[in-house]
Amino acid sequence: MPADRPGAHGRSSRTTAQLAETNRLLRAIPPKEYAAIAQLLEPLTLETHAVLFEVNQPIGAVYFFGTGVASMVTTMRDGATVEFSTIGNDGLVGVPLLLGVWSMPARCFVQVAGDAKKIEAAAFTKAVMDHIGFRNLLLRYTQVLFNQVAQSVACNRVHSVEQRCARWLLMTRECVHSDVLPLTHEFLGYMLGVRRESVSVAAEALQHSGLIDYRRGKITIRDHAGLRAAACECYDVVRASFDEIFGIEE
Repeated sequence: MPADRPGAHGRSSRTTAQLAETNRLLRAIPPKEYAAIAQLLEPLTLETHAVLFEVNQPIGAVYFFGTGVASMVTTMRDGATVEFSTIGNDGLVGVPLLLGVWSMPARCFVQVAGDAKKIEAAAFTKAVMDHIGFRNLLLRYTQVLFNQVAQSVACNRVHSVEQRCARWLLMTRECVHSDVLPLTHEFLGYMLGVRRESVSVAAEALQHSGLIDYRRGKITIRDHAGLRAAACECYDVVRASFDEIFGIEE
């Protein structure tokens, strides 16, 4: 195992502050580098619909989510929008900066309000250059993010709306650490790239099976195991990719 892999350091060498981080990437930074990175972090609370960066506009900061969730979406000329990546507590917003790029043809916004920590773009790019362990960790994360995007393309093509809805609910549940998700059918349709009617049919099927309950803009997961069985294979594929980054230290 390479020396800079998260599992190589062990939890005992980490400070109480690092172990308390709710973002898995921040917990996985090599302990000797964490103190310097921590000084750059600005805690904040992000509200639903807050825009983190716009299409082809400069990305001003990197965000490490703790309890919130962000979506990266592509919008077509006819207005159709499809999410291609969900970012929660096991990732970061602002990967283009890591690759030396300051913008991308996509929009990123907060889909579920929550806590996060921010590093301004210039400070982040300097930290990446100064701390090789931090840089290598984020490069591994970037590969996993690419894997997630590739899986999403295949998922949108071959899996049913019901399967995709179940997968998306499971992923969001992990990010917000709660079985109660503040989501409307309209918003789910936006994320899945389908009409509201299609989401309603899928949600009703999941509710009829006793897997979820939907009331007043909130979806409550009633049967986690059942919902996982109803989800497509993409959920396990993506989760396995993320877990590989962090080894077995968690």
